[in-house]
Amino acid sequence: MRNRRRDGPTATVRRLPALLIAGGVLFDVLTPPQYSSAPFFVSAPLVAASVLSRRDTLLAALAALAAVVGLAIGRRPPESGETVTELVTVVTVGALSLGINRVVRRGDRRLASVRGVAEAAQRAVLPPPPARIGGLRVAARYVAAQADARIGGDLYAVQDTPYGVRVIVGDVRGKGLGAVEAVAVLIGAFREAAEQERTLEGLAARLERALQREGARRANLDQSEGFTTAVLAEIPPGAGALRVVNRGHPPPLLLRPDGAIGEAYPRVPALPLGMGELGGWPDLVEEWAFPVGTTLLLVTDGVTEARDATGAFYDPRARLGGRQFRSPEALLDALTADVARHTGGPANDDMALLAIRRVDGRLRTAPITHRPQTGG
Repeated sequence: MRNRRRDGPTATVRRLPALLIAGGVLFDVLTPPQYSSAPFFVSAPLVAASVLSRRDTLLAALAALAAVVGLAIGRRPPESGETVTELVTVVTVGALSLGINRVVRRGDRRLASVRGVAEAAQRAVLPPPPARIGGLRVAARYVAAQADARIGGDLYAVQDTPYGVRVIVGDVRGKGLGAVEAVAVLIGAFREAAEQERTLEGLAARLERALQREGARRANLDQSEGFTTAVLAEIPPGAGALRVVNRGHPPPLLLRPDGAIGEAYPRVPALPLGMGELGGWPDLVEEWAFPVGTTLLLVTDGVTEARDATGAFYDPRARLGGRQFRSPEALLDALTADVARHTGGPANDDMALLAIRRVDGRLRTAPITHRPQTGG
């Protein structure tokens, strides 16, 4: 997962206090005496306080003070009253800027601590999958809608099991800590059940029961309103096939080596996970061809529901059609950049993306070290 946001000020912002002081000097020299250049000099340390270090803020305040003194000495005739006012103003604002800088730096340290905790939580709940599993190349990405957030209600996981490589991509209804808790429950249940259940139907049933169990135990995992859209996929060894169970999630895309794109759209729609109390029916496993060179792309609705200025939804099939990508990582780079161009700004919803390319027809799978259980 990549975070390209730049935490430090740009070079232009760092130079702004010096530019303000230089502008103040130029303004004072070129304008009549009745015009004051004090606003330039008091602005410099204030700008420095918000973006620069304590040392640089102090230097900006001293430079502004030196400029006021130098201009006062050079004036003919001297204007003592105006000069004293400017000096007092610059000294007062300079001292205030140092206090502001201290508060800002303290807030930055707290924010850095919160980010560190969020990143640790992300690594624990959504660890990056291996870049290669047997004959598969794997890439994952989580793009948070909020700049300082690291994890929300979107999820993904990849597990090498005795029955093939199994995958989940999902989106928990809601936001905040409740959604994160539901993500943790689902990921934990998936990793256990993926090793034990013979079939995807059994795996889906285990996840359904996990959500119901946690919904009954925790008030913030509301059993009557909480649900999770999800795609469960399985790539069995040596079969050149892809098996999918779709629980109300955007359908996966299959990108062929020649740029053609197929959509693994479910023939029979199903309700999301966590809504089993509304009725019971058997899950339908659908199988699709997955030959060497094909890339499986799974995304959450942060991608498919991204809108442009006119309200048009982003269509990954139309936008990616006819294009070829050298690797799953390159595909996700291109996709996230294209979504940002489509929206023209930050995303309104989190995005989880998973790309898996088959590069070898002979998939290795984990050995069976336990007695499998048949799912209900």
